[in-house]
Amino acid sequence: MTSKQRAYLKGLAMNIDPIFQIGRSGMTPGLTGAIAEGLEARELIKINVLQNCPDDPNELARIVAERTHSQVVQVIGKKIVLYKEGKENKKKIILP
Repeated sequence: MTSKQRAYLKGLAMNIDPIFQIGRSGMTPGLTGAIAEGLEARELIKINVLQNCPDDPNELARIVAERTHSQVVQVIGKKIVLYKEGKENKKKIILP
């Protein structure tokens, strides 16, 4: 992903709300599956890491991206933004 594409996705992510939360239990297989489904449906998602989560948000972002075959757009504080390109006939976001 180029820096121009990343900047474009960051701009789009500013207007969306987090649809998942990672709490005390951390990354569970069920949460990983739900995030993968969310990426298939939306391509760009935001995840909120709760205060009671003992894990580092940067490390969580890397793990989630690896497990869901997506890309980390940004991690700001306790918010993670992920992008996964949709299938050709279902693309919602066209990158520059």
